Amino acid sequence: MDMEGWKKLLKSFGFGFQGIFYTIKTQRNMKIHLFVAIIVLLVFRLVSPPLIHVAIILIVIFLVFAFEMINTAIEVIVDMVSPEFHPLAKAAKDIAAGAVLTMAILSVIVGSILLLPDLWKKIAEIL
Repeated sequence: MDMEGWKKLLKSFGFGFQGIFYTIKTQRNMKIHLFVAIIVLLVFRLVSPPLIHVAIILIVIFLVFAFEMINTAIEVIVDMVSPEFHPLAKAAKDIAAGAVLTMAILSVIVGSILLLPDLWKKIAEIL
């Protein structure tokens, strides 16, 4: 790849990071997802789960982040195209929010299955 290609690649990464930061800055739910992810990472330090569990949970965490960013993009586009209330605009936003909620519920289920047994053992050791 020539220098111009590298510049374009770096610029595209920059756009991606701008999208991530925009979502964190403007979306309350993304802040909640980040907070929960940090708690889960702290639990990793406490219970030292098997690497496959860590990998699965990290995949699920990043899927929640991705769904939240897609939801944000849909909301921004719908607000731009339909500034006044429209039932279809509402449906699009609700469906996108439902997709995030579905993924967040799945992440709680997966995290619970993979982390709770080790966490209970660690708590029993402490008590």
